[in-house]
Amino acid sequence: MATLRPDTLAASLARIFEGRMIDRASWFALTGGEPLFSEGDPSDTLYLVRSGRLGVFRLDADQPPHMLGVVKTGEPVGEMAMLAGTPHTATVVALRDSEILALPREAFFEAARTEPDLMVELSRLMIHRARERTAGASEPSVFGFVSARPRPIRAFVERIGAAIQAMGFTCQVIDQSALTSAAEWFSRVEGDHDYVLYVAEQDQPAWANLCARQVDRMFIVGSGLLAPPAALPRRMGFGDGRRLTDLILLRDPRMHQPANTRIWLEALQPDRWFHCVEGVASDAERIARVVTGTAVGLVLSGGGARAYCHIGAIKALEEAKVPIDFAGGSSMGAVVAAGPALGWSYERLDFEIRRAFVDSDPLSDLAVPIIAMSRARKVAGLLERAYGDIDLADLALPFFAVSSNLTSGRIEAHRTGLMRRAMRASIAIPGVLPPVVIDGQVLVDGAVLKNFPTSVMRQLNSGPIVGVDMSQTRGVDPQSLENPPSWWKWILSGAWKAGPPIVSILMRSATITTDTEMKQSRADADVLILPRLDSTDIRDWKTYDGPVATGYEATKAALADLPCPVTQIRHCPTEEPKPSAEAEV
Repeated sequence: MATLRPDTLAASLARIFEGRMIDRASWFALTGGEPLFSEGDPSDTLYLVRSGRLGVFRLDADQPPHMLGVVKTGEPVGEMAMLAGTPHTATVVALRDSEILALPREAFFEAARTEPDLMVELSRLMIHRARERTAGASEPSVFGFVSARPRPIRAFVERIGAAIQAMGFTCQVIDQSALTSAAEWFSRVEGDHDYVLYVAEQDQPAWANLCARQVDRMFIVGSGLLAPPAALPRRMGFGDGRRLTDLILLRDPRMHQPANTRIWLEALQPDRWFHCVEGVASDAERIARVVTGTAVGLVLSGGGARAYCHIGAIKALEEAKVPIDFAGGSSMGAVVAAGPALGWSYERLDFEIRRAFVDSDPLSDLAVPIIAMSRARKVAGLLERAYGDIDLADLALPFFAVSSNLTSGRIEAHRTGLMRRAMRASIAIPGVLPPVVIDGQVLVDGAVLKNFPTSVMRQLNSGPIVGVDMSQTRGVDPQSLENPPSWWKWILSGAWKAGPPIVSILMRSATITTDTEMKQSRADADVLILPRLDSTDIRDWKTYDGPVATGYEATKAALADLPCPVTQIRHCPTEEPKPSAEAEV
């Protein structure tokens, strides 16, 4: 494996840019958010960051910009395309006010002839960066925490810093005392530590504004019991209208559930939001994982009754002490993933799912099939009993439920709004349950367009994704279709409570995924779990213990096969990064 030697590279670059080629090099400044070059631009220049930071982004159609890495002070950028003589393959933008030196391609090659170490070290750098980006490393490392409440937040930030250090990283917390320091001092401190946390209290507006310009991402720290202040600094994206600003709402330990989150979201419009309890170490550790890119996101696919496997998977993750920091899914996967997001233990999740789906008959209120086979009144009642009037924004963990928008032809990732309404839309299998209309949009089961929504999780979380996918598991009993029961036997046997065999066909048709979509969704998972469950019909709500046990064993097998803990899987020091661990049981 190539070893990066930054001192050798920096010395060689300095001799070129500031030595005999100083007259051919040009200097210029970029303001935060200003692009250096865009994907597809010609690559006829080598750039060197004198001060500041640059972000490397991939821009995909209909997707938010995805950060591939960070270029720090003293590092070159644009070297790969320049050496290859090809157009740039990514967009590079100033993350903060930065100073850049530029050297034309011809001048670089002329000078490189006198620097034998330069080409070797540039090759090492390119290999190093390629490995980092493949493994998901080189993420932002400078974060700001700006208070939006009268009570100081320094102790909270210190706990996050201590948790980061406990992971084996170096971390420095910087407060207002650095306000008069020179730009070189900030660059030196950031270069000497893996992570730097700037903290600004509410009565420090000048320092807070400087933090907003200095950091890669920013957290606004407030209280759900208070109204958000009228004016707060923002960390803006690079001209795409995106805010690199997240929200943390701290609450008193006596306040069991978050509340009033929507008021803060409307005022700040953050990218993400997190709920933490004042003084609770596990919450500071969770934010530390978010900062270090080691937070774990759990994604569960749809699959009808076969999604009981997800419950066993959660049991295995809980036993292995794998943290769940983000959760989401489609259809029944969303229903199960809501358990960890609500703060439920495995025992509570097991109880609630048994009560709602095993002890009940969720699809037994059959109707004349004008819109759907079921009236969905029973399902609506079950969801109301489970979730009441909870808003998705007030869940303990960041959570999303995916539905398919028949009006726009796109997926909807529900992160706010009445939880029972969003969940009802996510499980509205076409032909089985009536669609849900929200804000004039007709919504049906999320599995129709995105059965395994790992791409939605990747937009929220740069850390490892654990995914359990039931997409290819057969869920229709061919025997019941080749030899369907007569209607009177069907009634007398009680099988009508699960719906007629046509329900299986409709449910399976709604969850079929193309090979291309399946491969892409699974490629986004760092730990991929594929329980094999051929014997359970997709509508067999009474068969519970078998699928749970299958999901449990499949997850245990996947975890046992990992080369390192789940939180570190994107940073495992392997020659060839291992994108996923699969287990079929």
